Amino acid sequence: MTRSEKFDPLVYTGTWYYPGLGSCGITNTTSDMIVAVSHLLYDSYPGATANPNLNPICSKKLVATYGGKSVTVTVTDKCMGCAGMYDLDFTPTAFSRLASTDVGHLTGVDWNWA
Repeated sequence: MTRSEKFDPLVYTGTWYYPGLGSCGITNTTSDMIVAVSHLLYDSYPGATANPNLNPICSKKLVATYGGKSVTVTVTDKCMGCAGMYDLDFTPTAFSRLASTDVGHLTGVDWNWA
């Protein structure tokens, strides 16, 4: 998947979660600017192996946009609860750059690789 690929943002969602030890083998906190990508994308990313810590998607940066606001985050985990291939799960701090965490669920998140 290249940065030039454009996704249909109408079907992609963003949520937030309390991170810990992620699938990339990195421990994160709620204040880190990180994201978990859908398990569907994580597991099918080119070069992925049986060892999730070695997935080439780990440490890639992406820019997510919602409602005219953008945030740059680093992939450090996979989201098992994400139903769509390009859904994202943010830390509370990263999510709050797009909307209040009181919202909890955003429909129409656009994103691309940084």
